[in-house]
Amino acid sequence: MIDGPIEPAVRRLLDLDDDSFRAAQDWLATATDADRRSADAVADGMRAWLGSFEPADRPSSPAGGPAWVAACLAVGPEVADRMRRRGVPENVIEASLADVGRHIRLHRRHTGTFGVDAPWWMTEVLSGRLFQLGRLQFGIGVQGSVRPPVGTGTWVLHVHIPESGPLDPPAVAESFARAAEFFPTCFPDHPVSVAVCSSWLLDPYLAEHLPGSNIARFARLFTPYGEPMDDENDALYFVFGRRSTERLDELPRRSSLQRLILDRIAAGGRWQRVRGYRLLADPAPPDAG
Repeated sequence: MIDGPIEPAVRRLLDLDDDSFRAAQDWLATATDADRRSADAVADGMRAWLGSFEPADRPSSPAGGPAWVAACLAVGPEVADRMRRRGVPENVIEASLADVGRHIRLHRRHTGTFGVDAPWWMTEVLSGRLFQLGRLQFGIGVQGSVRPPVGTGTWVLHVHIPESGPLDPPAVAESFARAAEFFPTCFPDHPVSVAVCSSWLLDPYLAEHLPGSNIARFARLFTPYGEPMDDENDALYFVFGRRSTERLDELPRRSSLQRLILDRIAAGGRWQRVRGYRLLADPAPPDAG
């Protein structure tokens, strides 16, 4: 765990806002020996993932607690250095690692406390193989056991959609174009030809009931494969910041998306996470409608 004040370069790298910065400083100043051991254990677990394409077990610690933030502060600069050795541009490094600050802010918004939202995701962000290229994040990894019905080789890109605004079709198209240039340049020893996405946003129910929406346009970029998986928690989390189906009557119904999610659950339906693939060489049209 880091000792002393947080350096300005680290704060900027992880995109800590004023509230996050003050909370981190306060926690570091008052951390007990047990707190420090917990943070060091998480940091060591993160380092086991760093640079690996077949990662070890994820680190464990009190879910999402401040120890995870302290570990991110310690490991973040090491990840940035590894990225630089790969030739990753500084603006891509900063955009990619800023996801740490985003998830600290999400945790504060969802819980009112200091920590990180979805702590397991921090191991991905600080793995050295996940990059934000414009609107989307792309993680390079080994092909999994469920394979799309096209030749992929050993490596694939996993597409992730950070919570940072609408899925504007031109921004999505730009992200795929950047990925097609970025990975052959920075990972020439790991050739990729296929991008895959596993998300509730690919559930065809969304496109059927929100035709013409950015979500529908995004889903049409991918060809579904494999079996869908029931998973309404993702829909609830990414729209409402909730991972439970309890007290759904308390949730807002201001947007058509909010109403659609809640109405389907109330009717006994199940939201699903769907896998989809697309060839990286295929241009993503600015409007896939």
